[in-house]
Amino acid sequence: MGRIEAVIFASAATVPRDDLARVVGQGASVDLLIEDIQAELTGRPYELVAVADGWLMRTRVPFADAIRTAADVNEQLMDLNEFEVAVLAAIAYHQPLTRDGLKDIFGKDISRDLIGRLRTQELIATGPRSPRAGAPYTYLTTQKFLVTFGMESLRDLPDREGLVDAGLAE
Repeated sequence: MGRIEAVIFASAATVPRDDLARVVGQGASVDLLIEDIQAELTGRPYELVAVADGWLMRTRVPFADAIRTAADVNEQLMDLNEFEVAVLAAIAYHQPLTRDGLKDIFGKDISRDLIGRLRTQELIATGPRSPRAGAPYTYLTTQKFLVTFGMESLRDLPDREGLVDAGLAE
């Protein structure tokens, strides 16, 4: 347990299951060790979470303000407005998606600047070219998108029908 916890704690990025298996050897169950670590961290200000392609130590939400107050983390914050989050959601649910596809969803052009900001923040990346005339670029969400929003995979996105029922989507 200590080796797994130390590796994850020391890593700035997610640690894949295969890396953890190498640390503990073939005879140990990574999943059981992870569960034991999570149980030990109950009530602590940080937790061990499955995101993207591995595991990551993350501060629990109630302690976020304390960290912002004590540490200089402002440059690390994602300053996304509501529309940018909506564009990210559209890409996540419909990827690979072109700017024309986004226009069909939102009923207006999505600026190259907005796409550029999301790419700069590494939340989206360029996908395969669309087979349509002119071969426009498509956009996909990234591993950083999954980590930022605390998801293991896109299967963790909220059910679209549930969002419509809750009045959060059309």
